[in-house]
Amino acid sequence: MAGQIAARRLSAQRLIGEPFRSPVDAVRWMGAVQSQDYTGGKWALGLRSGATAAALDRLFDDGAILRTHVLRPTWHFVVPEDVRWLLDLTGPRIRAGVAGRYRDLELDDRVVTRALAAFAAALRDGRHLTRVELGEVLRAARISPAGQRLPHLIMRAELEGLIVSGPRRGKQFTYALLEERVSKARTMDRKEAVAELTSRYFRSHGPAQIPDFTWWSGLTMADARVGIELAGDALEHEGFDGKDYWFGAGSSRAPRAAAGAHLLPNFDEYTVGYRDRSAIIDAGRPIRLEIFSLSSLLSSSVIVAAIVRGAWRRVPSKTGVRIEVRVMDRLTAGEVAAVETAGRQLGRHLEEPVELVWIEAA
Repeated sequence: MAGQIAARRLSAQRLIGEPFRSPVDAVRWMGAVQSQDYTGGKWALGLRSGATAAALDRLFDDGAILRTHVLRPTWHFVVPEDVRWLLDLTGPRIRAGVAGRYRDLELDDRVVTRALAAFAAALRDGRHLTRVELGEVLRAARISPAGQRLPHLIMRAELEGLIVSGPRRGKQFTYALLEERVSKARTMDRKEAVAELTSRYFRSHGPAQIPDFTWWSGLTMADARVGIELAGDALEHEGFDGKDYWFGAGSSRAPRAAAGAHLLPNFDEYTVGYRDRSAIIDAGRPIRLEIFSLSSLLSSSVIVAAIVRGAWRRVPSKTGVRIEVRVMDRLTAGEVAAVETAGRQLGRHLEEPVELVWIEAA
């Protein structure tokens, strides 16, 4: 049964089947895509749309895809028309969750208000500043950016809907005023926003449980139940092994094309999007977390037939891209071929030749 759930999630997330026509469509479908690892976030969208890393950089620099703190307190890709209502919905709970950290950093309401005013003035009229430059803005306003004060004040400005990602400057990220970066962004009342986010999550991540949604979204169990009720016929429900799962209407059949392999990036939605990750683990196989770079299944994972079978990492190479693969147990010849095909897919995304090297786990 777990295998069916995992295969259906591959399909819902468009890791198999018809890809999205563009990465913008992928972000819109998912609602938000974790992107604290920018390079990994691009690969997550490339897997679902076929877009190259360079094409995604252009979309990001043009503002067709934004990156901001939303949902859980980390960066996510969102589309411009969704950024306002998502921040309005999830921002208050994130701010409440970090209130203790603000106290530790001596960031009271007075300091925050002054900092946000300084950011607004510095970014006005289309100016885009890096994190370091925003630190200088704070110093000029006689606000210390020392330690974690600067990143927390920038995150607060994002959560308040004041600033959002700007175009990159070389390899550096910049920030822009959201009202100047986004010409049209929808707003919703809270109930409508809860219904919209609930529907998007379960149609793009389902079958999933309510605790999976609350983990992913940062909303409450009560919000989730309200969202499911308001979604009505857009969602369907089934029970598996005594647990309740929800998913998009019409997606109850397990796909037949789940036997391939994927090299997932760090924090891909297929792994990070659920509290209960048992569906992507084969109970009969050993779990060797020591081979993963983060000692976690949220690291760059090798997926074979919808199940985590190993880890991969990119290492420096003078010629193209070198990918080292470590697996937790022996793969069949067909599975090895599927992983090698996945490696070539990554090469097309990066527009570089890929050398895939199998490393025996210690």
